[in-house]
Amino acid sequence: MRRSTASAAQRGCRTDGPFRAAVFISMAIVCIGVAGCASASYVKVRSTPASPLVERLQLASRRGPRVSERTMQVLRRYGLADRADDPERALDGLMNYVRDEPHPEGYYAMAELAHIAGRRRQRHDEAHALELYGASVAYAYLYLFDPSVGYLRNPYDPQFRGACDLYNGSLEESLRILTRNNALVAGASHRLEAAGGQWTVDIVSHATRWRAEDFEQFKFVSDYEVRGLPNHYRTYGLGVPLIGVRRAPNQQSPEEHYYPPGMSLPVTAFLSVVPAAATSNSEDRSKHRCVLELYDTLNTTDVAVAGRRVPLESDLTTPLAYFLDRADLDSLSLVGLLKPEELNSYTGLYMAQPFEPDKIPVLMIHGLYSSPMTWMEMFNDLRAQPELRKHYQFWFYLYPTGEPFWISAAQLRYDLHRMREELDPQHRAPALDHMVLVGHSMGGLLARMQIVSSGNRFWNLVTDQPFQLVKAETDVRDRLAQAFFFRPNPSVRRVITIGTPYRGSTASNSATQWLAQRLIRLPNMLLVRRQQLFKQNPGIFPRRSLLETTNSIEALAPSSPILPVLLEASPAPWVKVHNIVGVAQNSGLIQRVSFTERGDGVVSFESAHLDNVASELVVDADHMTVHRHPLAVLEVRRILHEHLAELRSFGRPAEPQMWSAGYQRPVQPTNPTGNRITAQLPRAAHARRLQQLPASSTASPSAPLFSPPAPPAATSSY
Repeated sequence: MRRSTASAAQRGCRTDGPFRAAVFISMAIVCIGVAGCASASYVKVRSTPASPLVERLQLASRRGPRVSERTMQVLRRYGLADRADDPERALDGLMNYVRDEPHPEGYYAMAELAHIAGRRRQRHDEAHALELYGASVAYAYLYLFDPSVGYLRNPYDPQFRGACDLYNGSLEESLRILTRNNALVAGASHRLEAAGGQWTVDIVSHATRWRAEDFEQFKFVSDYEVRGLPNHYRTYGLGVPLIGVRRAPNQQSPEEHYYPPGMSLPVTAFLSVVPAAATSNSEDRSKHRCVLELYDTLNTTDVAVAGRRVPLESDLTTPLAYFLDRADLDSLSLVGLLKPEELNSYTGLYMAQPFEPDKIPVLMIHGLYSSPMTWMEMFNDLRAQPELRKHYQFWFYLYPTGEPFWISAAQLRYDLHRMREELDPQHRAPALDHMVLVGHSMGGLLARMQIVSSGNRFWNLVTDQPFQLVKAETDVRDRLAQAFFFRPNPSVRRVITIGTPYRGSTASNSATQWLAQRLIRLPNMLLVRRQQLFKQNPGIFPRRSLLETTNSIEALAPSSPILPVLLEASPAPWVKVHNIVGVAQNSGLIQRVSFTERGDGVVSFESAHLDNVASELVVDADHMTVHRHPLAVLEVRRILHEHLAELRSFGRPAEPQMWSAGYQRPVQPTNPTGNRITAQLPRAAHARRLQQLPASSTASPSAPLFSPPAPPAATSSY
């Protein structure tokens, strides 16, 4: 299909109501069809915090919390049944017997009585309630770890899990009191009377990529119900899952530029008791010391207690949903399409977790009329896999989708270079040299342009005249050079494209292009400079030059001249390409009005299909859901595992052939004259966008996939 300047009447097109409706429907398909996921709400605040103790202890009943039948049986055994309605009095009586005759059921009953007493006291005497909750935690801890009753403990008894729930529930209530008094601070120490002794509680953090003081506040996972993500990933064990909401940094380190404001991370609080043998001999044995430890559950899944590994209770999904509920990235989708210039201050790389140089980046690139929010379902599913979480870090790219994709690809090329120079200027982090790009729809075209060499083929679409003859201001020449002359990124080793219109989409037609020209407002500076370029170079640029493609809708037409050139350009030899294609079997209205053939309703199979790739999977999904389809997620997961397996099989792969002796790494684009380009593409105003956007021990890490490399030789030519 070729563009035509003829009028609708000359083309024989209908101009009545149905045709106008088709225009808007077609445009909606292009826009909405490639949008990822948009959800008005990702979490809902619960009226009552979620807890397994609510039903077991009748915490929500009118009669108030009551002891369980098994605790009642223990009280009857010692003649204390008449004290069941006064849990503190019952606790005092039971304590005398269990101290002389320790056994798990006694510890459990004492933990339950202390928790119920704390509940009853909390409204009127919070300080005393804190002591009672502390006693409940201590008795539950003894049930689980006291070696003197180990031969009596039965992990198959439901009471064993009940003791875990009492430990977690009482610890959570204690932390709620501390947070209300602004006392949950790393380095702080608290003293309280509980369980017949004096307890000192020290708060410490166990994390390599954040400190407890980095958080503005802690929220409780149990207060929220996840709504916007279909899969909820949590693990069961000991500890209180928290949402750590990061504060704005006082002193910005380089990686802070890539963190979205209000980034929320999963944290688990675990309270351990320091063994009495670890205290001074002269110390009163009625005095005890505990450590409240804050763990990064993205990197720590269990702790060592009493010589065994204990899994941490954790929740990875609720902190993500909490952040997404407050992020405003979805509102940028329409801005990026219709007003690309207004998205400049937001454009760039985003990291959803602290930067870790020893983990492989997986960069996800959204499509037309979309934002990083479209990846959250896949991200949530992939990050839940411990092996992937251990070796990968997930990044996202936001860009204005109203511009032709090769302009955004040039910006991405620069942003990746800038990121490496800021975070690893000496190239000492080998994991960063094994990056995986995942692109949906038009994002797949951006990804492909990172792994091919331009030669002169792209410039020939602009003009048949040498680049050196072009007369323009320095910054204009530099932009042209960066857009049309480039080399593959040596750090990208795999690319996964999903529903990508390699041969264009018939949803981009004369009607949608006409509407796009009227709706998409291109940057004034871009239009002015283009006109100046034509004026300064008469006869250089033909009428059908690629420079006349002004928006992404035109760029995605089947007749777009850049698409066959990009498709014919071979990926770098060190890159493996994988492809996922959607073929909707029951696409309904989308298929009927989108003017596409067999495919996902927006991109036909013939357009999305690739030959000579490492793998290609066809899934039954439309364009809106192909990248969120369970089989597509499983395929991406399989590819990431394959990537790890190959790294393990061959060790650290040899450097690409392009890094042979005498080759200069293209850390900065060069123009056709060979001169290094010093003018920069408009870099994301990261600082501005940050203001604008709405006794235990740490688990011993296994051997890292990448060992620290030796410092680069002094003769390295980066």
